[in-house]
Amino acid sequence: MLPPLHETVGNESIPADATALKRLVLHGTNITYDSVISHYLMKDFSFTKLRSVYRMRTGNELTDSDFISFELADENGRLTNAGALFADESPIRHSRLFCTRWYGLDKASGVLEALDDKEFSGSLVSLLQNGIEFVKNNTKKRWKKTGTGRIEMPEYPEQAVHEALVNALIHDYLINGSEVHIDIYDDRMEIYSPGGMPDGSLIQERDPLTVPSTRRNPVLADVLNRLGYMERKGSGLEKIISGYEFQVNYDDTKKPKFRSDRYQFTVVMPNLNYDVSQDVTTNVTSDVITNVTKDNLDDQILSLIRKDSRISTRKMAERAGVNVRTINRHLKKMDHVNYIGRGSNGHWEISEEK
Repeated sequence: MLPPLHETVGNESIPADATALKRLVLHGTNITYDSVISHYLMKDFSFTKLRSVYRMRTGNELTDSDFISFELADENGRLTNAGALFADESPIRHSRLFCTRWYGLDKASGVLEALDDKEFSGSLVSLLQNGIEFVKNNTKKRWKKTGTGRIEMPEYPEQAVHEALVNALIHDYLINGSEVHIDIYDDRMEIYSPGGMPDGSLIQERDPLTVPSTRRNPVLADVLNRLGYMERKGSGLEKIISGYEFQVNYDDTKKPKFRSDRYQFTVVMPNLNYDVSQDVTTNVTSDVITNVTKDNLDDQILSLIRKDSRISTRKMAERAGVNVRTINRHLKKMDHVNYIGRGSNGHWEISEEK
């Protein structure tokens, strides 16, 4: 009898279960779950949400030939698993999103302690949009007037939530019966997805800023990139952290945390306004506001470009807590910063600073 196969989790080598065996088979044949041809036929499903978002974000129509070139279907009209996940009524049963706004700091007595509770299914695009909307409806935003406008102080940076949810939705779909969860408590938000780190390591034992970007489902990642929801390169973990660092109420106690094991990956994002004195928050001095929005904005812009040379001015504005016009005004005066190329295919270059 052959010895049982093992998989590595952290520093341990453990017998591989049925899910791990499937993963090993795919890895051995150099195939990913999302690229596997399913038994579902494209003609039996609609892709209204995917087509409309693609049209809105790119200005182009999504054709049947695009489905083949994007690896959502083969030439015989059969969907890949990725294609099935983007269908309006996705037949992948465990492609669901559970969202709960809990009362207090834990789940306490269960669903009876939930202030809001939603379950979503369908296209990955719909899951992403519904998840973002649920977070917006169940979180608050403080703001402070300044001499020239106001500065917003959200409980959770929009960019950080977006990155965490996008990464969660591209999870390990080989784990049946396990869905993505968004749990919002008074002091934090937790976004859970099935499947640990692709290399079997434990994220809590690593520096999240040095973890390389590894796509477990590259077809899903490619389509979401084409839709402008994520980038092919770059660590989502770094973007989650940087989304926090430019917020007014940020300090080391408000830094996002990550934990994983062989079955799950969880992002824990602290509520930036929790346990912060209302008086302190709403009476931020004009010097502090100026420091955040003006004096250090050039440095923030340079830092963001060095981390991501393809970053958009909209994303710069989101992370710095200002509007796009302010970003553009500063960039116009920064002669050593230039945008090379056009549109989303271009990139920023920083020459010798003056």
